[in-house]
Amino acid sequence: MSQHAEPAVADQLTLDVVDLMATLVSAFHKEYEEAAGARSLTGAQAKVLALLRRGPMPMRRIAHTMSCEPSNITGIVDRLEARGLVERRPDPEDRRVKLVAATDAGAAAAAELRGSLSFAREPLAALSPEERVQLRGLLRRMAERANGEG
Repeated sequence: MSQHAEPAVADQLTLDVVDLMATLVSAFHKEYEEAAGARSLTGAQAKVLALLRRGPMPMRRIAHTMSCEPSNITGIVDRLEARGLVERRPDPEDRRVKLVAATDAGAAAAAELRGSLSFAREPLAALSPEERVQLRGLLRRMAERANGEG
């Protein structure tokens, strides 16, 4: 449990932080969609490839992570598979389940796309290495809390 109390109502500082996060998220999504399009990928296809950097996963987990229906992921995976960027394989722990895994070409495409994103480089350059470490820790803690881990 967190040592900090939950605010009863959003204070001005919280509202300011939320507004700044929304601005950053919007800028990131815009650049991400453009980078995906430059590689003939939809944003959703690029996000699936990015998720698969963590390793093979069932389509149901991909759908849950992306907050969409599994049937939507099937179409996305079909198109990525047709391009040789992903493959379906049986789950060694439950052969009834199919895992989606990035191929070498898919992993390379995801790495290239990620490397092409300049969105955060310039703003992060304004922070010292210590500040970036602190920011990473704060964001990690927020992400864990958002995912029910914290």
